[in-house]
Amino acid sequence: MKINIFEFNPIAENTYLLYDDTKECVIIDAGCCNDSENKVLQNFITDNGLTVKHLINTHLHFDHVLGASFVCSHFGVVLEANAADKFLLEGMPAQMKMFGFPPVAAAPVIGKELNDGDVVEFGKQKLHVLHVPGHSPGHVVFYHKESDSLFTGDVLFRESIGRTDLAGGNHQQLVTGIKKKLLTLPPQTTVYPGHGPATTIGFEAENNPYL
Repeated sequence: MKINIFEFNPIAENTYLLYDDTKECVIIDAGCCNDSENKVLQNFITDNGLTVKHLINTHLHFDHVLGASFVCSHFGVVLEANAADKFLLEGMPAQMKMFGFPPVAAAPVIGKELNDGDVVEFGKQKLHVLHVPGHSPGHVVFYHKESDSLFTGDVLFRESIGRTDLAGGNHQQLVTGIKKKLLTLPPQTTVYPGHGPATTIGFEAENNPYL
């Protein structure tokens, strides 16, 4: 499986595009926020002859869904996310105003629900869905067992964890979920977070001051 990383929007959100030799791909957290960034994502997909099979989201804070409407309309997919974060889409205009962003014409909607234990398939690949709430109630992460890759959104960062002072946040719930569901994965597992550089489960187990 190949992993391409895009850093989008002023909050420096990581959007991931995963694909294999079948040319099928998934997009995780489309954060592209304007025509220029949309074009970057579109050109990569077109230039590599890829077919978008899924748009999947770790959670639905606005910086992770700014490009969702574009991806859904342009590539004929639906937004897949956990239903517990639906209220964040409904409150997206308020979120954007709080962070100084111009309002959106219309927030995206969840077209397919993702729940703990689900499997997202594309090409020859399988992503296992793990529900790890605390940063947001519906936050999920995606685990690719064959490559020991974990896409954690805003749950786990290099030497940090997600903030829990936003709507629906719960610090103890987040820490418990990380310890029970993530730190039990193989230590060599690469962690691809929603912001910032990659890390590993082993490094975070030893060095993360919040755990």
